[in-house]
Amino acid sequence: MLNKCLFPAAGYGTRFLPATKSMPKEMLPLVDKPLIQYGVEEAIEAGLTEIAMVTGRGKRAIEDHFDHNYELEHQIKGTSKMDFLEEIHGVMDQATFSYTRQLQMKGLGHAILTAETLIGDEPFAVVLADDLCLNEGDDGVLSQMKTLYEQFRCSIVAIEEVPKEETYKYGVIDGNPLRDDLYQVNKMVEKPAPEDAPSNLAIIGRYILTPDIFDIIRNTEPGKGGEIQLTDALMAQAKKGCVMAYKFKGKRFDCGSVPGFIEATNYCFDKFHKHKYE
Repeated sequence: MLNKCLFPAAGYGTRFLPATKSMPKEMLPLVDKPLIQYGVEEAIEAGLTEIAMVTGRGKRAIEDHFDHNYELEHQIKGTSKMDFLEEIHGVMDQATFSYTRQLQMKGLGHAILTAETLIGDEPFAVVLADDLCLNEGDDGVLSQMKTLYEQFRCSIVAIEEVPKEETYKYGVIDGNPLRDDLYQVNKMVEKPAPEDAPSNLAIIGRYILTPDIFDIIRNTEPGKGGEIQLTDALMAQAKKGCVMAYKFKGKRFDCGSVPGFIEATNYCFDKFHKHKYE
């Protein structure tokens, strides 16, 4: 059964300094809801209700957000302001949350390995909250990927086409097309220069991983920047024909960058919040 979703959330968020000096970047609000809550809601919609988070120093606000604030709730009890907490209470009621800390920033692969004690010997999804994925009125990206997993029972990465000159920002795949939106991966390159990229199909922050990934990461040598790259571990699976890449349906915003975060904020305000303030 696929019912666990991992959120690596230990990064420093340096592109948003000084705002993230004492505040987790995952808690930056898109209008009136923190970025990470959008990802958790996407996981719950897909039936992934066991939420695991890898955090770090200065990230206690994430744990506090997915918990009761009895003093606040006492102060606003019986007023219309309680309505503002209805959504987050619904999230808390539907999911369980567990946390561990990444003591050193050694890359995404290392963050995922840090979560092994929370995940165990089970398949699991991974969400990078920096990538906000929305698919209005239809299945979210994780729901789409879960359906594929139930068919293929292998690791799956979400991909989208990016301009060739931007491949240096992403892991990039090459693969054999099985249909218009699905590839069997045979090559993955972490942040290649445009002239070295095997395609313009970039991996974005949604994964479904089989549990053998932990042993593979354990035996993966550090790559670019001395970090343990998830892409390198996935490549070991791909050599056995065990990785699919899925061109998802929906819209993705790069909320790890200030322009992408502003674009996402404006989009979410217009689509989901504007009526509250008119």
